[in-house]
Amino acid sequence: QVQLGESGGGLVQAGGSLRLSCAASGRTLSTYTTGWFRQAPGKEREFVAAIRSSGGGSNTFYTDSTKGRFTISRDNAMNTVYLQMNSLKPEDTAVYYCARSGASLIASAVRNIRMYDYWGQGTQVTVSS
Repeated sequence: QVQLGESGGGLVQAGGSLRLSCAASGRTLSTYTTGWFRQAPGKEREFVAAIRSSGGGSNTFYTDSTKGRFTISRDNAMNTVYLQMNSLKPEDTAVYYCARSGASLIASAVRNIRMYDYWGQGTQVTVSS
């Protein structure tokens, strides 16, 4: 049984930073693709970032709105994935979820929410202007 738990959310002013953590129990995260998604009030859940294993390293993926500001990383020893968020904007306000795929995803699939089988409970991020 895979369980994911997010932490690190909170209230921050525009331009500030937060680091979200996604800790996993069960099988190691490094074998699979782990993604971060977010859902703002009244909006659909959307892709934010993902990390997948590739050869001896990993590939990372972002949306245009977060690229350059957000960084996803993984600590295999801790079985934890992080999302470092810098230069936060009010439009980044949302509940952030981490999710893990049931198998390693190909690059073209990592942004597809339906490809993720396990989800955390979410952590609220609020950015004030």
